[in-house]
Formats: sequence, C-alpha cells, structure tokens
Amino acid sequence: MNEDFKKYFNTGEFAKLCNVKKQTLFHYDDIGLFSPEIKDENGYRYYSVQQFEVFNVILILKEIGMPLKEIKHYLDNKTPEALIELFENKITQVNKEIENLKRIRKFMKNKIEITKKACIIDYSKITLEVLKEEKLVLSKSIENLSYKDFLKVVSEHMDYCNEHKLTSGYSISLMINRNNIFKGVSDNYSYIYTKLETNSKIKSTFTRPKGLYAVAYHQGSYTTIDETYKKLIEYLNASNLKIGKYAYEEYILDETTMRGFENYITQILVEIEEDFSCDTPTSISCKTCH
Repeated sequence: MNEDFKKYFNTGEFAKLCNVKKQTLFHYDDIGLFSPEIKDENGYRYYSVQQFEVFNVILILKEIGMPLKEIKHYLDNKTPEALIELFENKITQVNKEIENLKRIRKFMKNKIEITKKACIIDYSKITLEVLKEEKLVLSKSIENLSYKDFLKVVSEHMDYCNEHKLTSGYSISLMINRNNIFKGVSDNYSYIYTKLETNSKIKSTFTRPKGLYAVAYHQGSYTTIDETYKKLIEYLNASNLKIGKYAYEEYILDETTMRGFENYITQILVEIEEDFSCDTPTSISCKTCH
C-alpha cells in the first residue's frame, strides 16, 4: 500500500466509522452526493478524517427527513450563510417534531394509566367520589339532531381537536343533561367533549365542576347503557341524593383494547346536587349494585 494512503480510511473502515453499510457509500458516490477524497488507479476508495463531519451532516439531515436531492443541492452550493439558513429552518422543524413526540408520549402514558385502572375496577360497584374540576372542550349541541347533522358536529369537533393537537388518550366522551337521563340516555346526549391537560394553553369551553359524583361502569354497547343509568338512579334515590346538571361518559376500554362493542367499558360520572366540598378526590362510599 502506498504510504500516503495510510492516512486515509478505506471504504470498509469509513463505513464502520460512520455506522453505515459500504453499499451506502457506493450509492452516495454514484449519485454525486458524497465521494471519497481519493480513488486510486485500481478503483479503491479512500476517505479522510475531515470527511467524517460532512458525512455526519448528511446523516443528520437525512434522519430528519430531508431528501438526498436537497442535501446534494446544499452541498453543491454550500456557504456559511447557506448552512446557517438551512440549520435554522431545520431547528424549527425539529422543535415541532419534538413537541409532536411529547404529545404522542403523553397520549400513550394516559392510555396506559386508563387501561391499568380499567383492569382492576369492580364494574358491579357504584361509588361516591369527590372529583376535582376539569377543563373540557365541548362540541356544538348534539341534542335532537339528525344522524347526518350529528356526524357533521362530530367531524367539526374532531377537526378542532386535531388542529389544536388535543390528543389526551381518552376516547370520544359524551355529556348528557339531567332531563335526558330520566327520559332515557340512548340518542339523547347533549355534547361531545374532549379533556384538556391541566397545563394546556387551549381555552376551555366548559368546566366540569369540582364536587361529589356517583361513579359507575357500564360493560357493553351504548345501546344498553340505560340499564346502568337505572341502577344509578335507584342507588341515588336510596341514598337520598339528587342528580346534578350533567352526567359524563368516557370509554376506558374501547376498540383499541377490546374486540366487540359488548366488551367495551364506559365510566359514567353523575354530578350530585349537594353542597359538598373536599380538597382532594376520595372515595367516600361504596355500594354494590344488584
């Protein structure tokens, strides 16, 4: 080997240094993106230490989704000013991706927490619990709507949530007012809602008040949920408690965890019309529904 070539990496060595396959280096050379500093008369390729930094930039830009064609255009026209402009733009892109990944992580953590809770709950019991207030974003009213108009409201609400990155890990949730609870829940819901994180900068449109709630769980399709509401009403009547303004329904086991509507689990929170206050949420009573 020529003594001068001892100062360089051959293709295999440089590929190992950069943690890529040799074929990647061959391909980049073929398309004119990144070529060895030296090619000898036998076709052997040799790369210098200084080229590692250039290749590292290529890998970074490729990792954040920049097409090879655009990377080549930059390298063919590189200047200090061009690098500053490119990297400033890419930092903005990376920051957005980081925020998106944080939202995805939060979604997954919430989903894990909800599912773990659902796996240890006794669905046959109704409890009284003092809950903290919670900020919600409501849809337009869905009372007395045709199916077509209902779907339109759902679409508008989901579009708003997607636009504002409201992905809390909860399924679509529903509110129903007191009068409709007594009439029969099916198809008498008042609003669709989405929970807001406590630190969310999105303006809420409704606050679920702090206070006493009856908490029950319905196993099965929403078409049979009236059966659980009847048990709730019987329980509250026996306890001399009155239903407040709204009830809130949230799927805690849905199509992402269970197969078939008959296996869904819906948590029902019913406001209690009572002057009751407590600093922290707690279960104050527990009774089995028969």
